[in-house]
Amino acid sequence: MDSPSQLGSRASITPRHVLLLACAGVVLASLDLFIVNVALPQIAVDLHEPDLGRLSWVLNAYAIVYAALLVLFGRLADRYRRDRGFLLGLAVFTLASAGCALAGDLTTLVAFRVVQAAGAALLTPTSLGLVLAAYPPHRRTGAVRAWTASGGAAAALGPVLGGLLVEVNWRWVFLVNVPLGLLGILLARRRLPVVPGHATAAPDVLGAALITLGTGALTLGLVQGRTWGWSAPGTAAALVGGAGLLVAFAVHCARSRNPLVPPALFTDGTYRGATVAMAAFSAAFAAMLLTVVLWLQDVRGWSPLAAGLAIAPGPLMVPLVSFGVGGRLVARFGPAAVAAAGCAFLASAMAWWAVAAPTHSYPTGLLPGMLASGVGVGLALPTLMAAAAATLPPASFATGSAVVSMVRQTGMALGVALVVAVLGAPTTFDASAAAFRRGWWTASALAALAAVTALVLMRSGGRQVAGGVPAPQPSPVATPLTSREN
Repeated sequence: MDSPSQLGSRASITPRHVLLLACAGVVLASLDLFIVNVALPQIAVDLHEPDLGRLSWVLNAYAIVYAALLVLFGRLADRYRRDRGFLLGLAVFTLASAGCALAGDLTTLVAFRVVQAAGAALLTPTSLGLVLAAYPPHRRTGAVRAWTASGGAAAALGPVLGGLLVEVNWRWVFLVNVPLGLLGILLARRRLPVVPGHATAAPDVLGAALITLGTGALTLGLVQGRTWGWSAPGTAAALVGGAGLLVAFAVHCARSRNPLVPPALFTDGTYRGATVAMAAFSAAFAAMLLTVVLWLQDVRGWSPLAAGLAIAPGPLMVPLVSFGVGGRLVARFGPAAVAAAGCAFLASAMAWWAVAAPTHSYPTGLLPGMLASGVGVGLALPTLMAAAAATLPPASFATGSAVVSMVRQTGMALGVALVVAVLGAPTTFDASAAAFRRGWWTASALAALAAVTALVLMRSGGRQVAGGVPAPQPSPVATPLTSREN
């Protein structure tokens, strides 16, 4: 039964309605990520951009801006009405998607991807904040797993849908968001309850600027190092400057009276461990996704549709594993062990590709690793998100979840940049096979690091309750949802 104290007086609005609408928003943003990856080779041809480093900014600009604005907008979502934030984010994302579809050159496409990322950055923390406010504490972990796993369902659909759309024209990978976004806005306007904000301080704009510039500079150095030269002044300036800005961001957060990322969030060991593990896991995941798309289309010469169908078995495993066994495993073994096992599955998948993919056919080369990666993501990603969210007080729902999502997106941006640097620009099959082996071993090492981090940090910190789910910190009762018609 849904708790009446969490809902408005209009009985037709239930936590399930809120969860479905929130999941729809996350599906839209996740679908875009997986579709765009499949479309990347065709974008390169149509926009006459053969350089992988420049082309990677279609992914990296989105990930960096998304990551940087997540916490800023999460703080705003905690301060103001989350239902309005959700609607605004959905509207911006939809309009920017139309702009991406109409872009005539790479610069314009990247610019609209930045705006699209801003919409997604507002959409994500407000959606999870709505879910956390709608459910009582003892049901939040399951709701967060459902919210996270819905992105896995989108991942399963994304490669196939992307392949179908790219067969027509790559611009349709963005145009498809427009009718879906408009439908989402209509339903949210009619069915989403009012969720008032809390009396929190205004967000830290300086902190947001420091992390945006720092992550962008670090990514620029990694992506362009091969072209500029690793010892070139520009590369060194980007790498050193980016690292310095990120250090300045950390120092600023520690000293500021109103930091973008409150250090107090990390006093809980489970939250801290889940967040750190998420960084390495996300870098490995992004590297895995980009390498398999490039391997199938650029090296093996497969069509976008064939590549999408080949990728789909892995993402399809994510919701099956998460909904089917993930929750029961967490209840029995605890989130640390389950998250670590998921990361280990992902590491083994990349190791298998490094050994077998260049010399085996798809059924014995890529497919086993694809299935193992899906199991790994299905175990690790929802568990890390749910473990972190379970420790948050109501006043920090959107901010705390946005920090984890920010770390996830930053890790993905750096993972893409790292794999671009490792791959280089091979011109023969043998050179490509060697380059992709390096890329897959790199991704495997990152996933293994995430497994160790999850096992050590999450197990050593944070209070546990029966079943291995982190106990929420004591906090006031969540603000009740209020119907729009009240």
